[in-house]
Formats: sequence, structure tokens, C-alpha cells
Amino acid sequence: MQVIGVSPDDLKSHAKFAEKHKINFALIADTEKILIEPLGLWVEKSMYGKKYWGVQRSTYVIAADGRIEKIWESVKPDGHAQEVFNYLKQ
Repeated sequence: MQVIGVSPDDLKSHAKFAEKHKINFALIADTEKILIEPLGLWVEKSMYGKKYWGVQRSTYVIAADGRIEKIWESVKPDGHAQEVFNYLKQ
């Protein structure tokens, strides 16, 4: 199994994030949103009445044959890793 994180942040930002959170998997810098936009993950958001564009946090399990096996949309970080782990143990 391989875990890969993708965000529109640049490589420098990814390195800082990985160090801070002790990330031990690959982070892809999709600054041009080549993967993010086609997946429908670059969405309009709203906070305190202010609208802005950002990434919808989602998790994809991709099978060995390249097919998308499972999607979790609009995930919250707390507890999500355990939820994915439980799914993968099945």
C-alpha cells in the first residue's frame, strides 16, 4: 500500500508541513491543479461570510488496477486516518 498526499501548495510548503507533522509519505505539489481540478476538488468555500477557492479534502483508495475503489469527500482530519485504516483492513 502507498499513501500520497496532493495539494496545490508548493514544494517548500510541503517540506515545512511534512517536517512539522512528521509525514512519512509522498506529498505532490499540484500547483497548477492538473489533478485537483479534474477530480472536482477545487471548490468555492465560505468562511465567516467570505467566499474563496480551496481544496475539498477528500480521500481516494485506488485499486491495483487503477480503478477508484472508495472515496471519502469533505473529510475532517480528526479520526479520518483511523476510518481509512479500518476500511483497508477489511
